[in-house]
Parts: sequence; structure tokens; C-alpha cells
Amino acid sequence: MNNRIKEFRARYNLTQDDLAKRVNVRRETIVFLEKNKYNPSLKLAYDIARVFDSKIEDVFSFE
Repeated sequence: MNNRIKEFRARYNLTQDDLAKRVNVRRETIVFLEKNKYNPSLKLAYDIARVFDSKIEDVFSFE
């Protein structure tokens, strides 16, 4: 699975810590997600997409 979290964070001017706080996870979780070393739960993927006012499939690609 790949994602565009870093790109979306830059667009919304959010730090990893800002995003982590908004979706109620630790900053390290966001780090691992951005490095594609962690696959999010469906709820976490939904919560992240909602922060960016996007669909899950716009943020995450399941290739």
C-alpha cells in the first residue's frame, strides 16, 4: 500500500504531530505510515482522509 499523506500534509500545512493529534495516534504512527512501514486500520485511514477532506482512495492506493 502506498499513500500521499506527506503530500496532503504539505498542502494543508500540517506537521506530523498536528495530523497525529487530529486522528488520535502518536506522531511515530504517522512517520511509519509515510514510510509505508505500517498499514492503517480502516478507521485510521478514514480519519486521515477526513482531515484532508478527501476520500480514502485519494490518500491511499492499494496497489
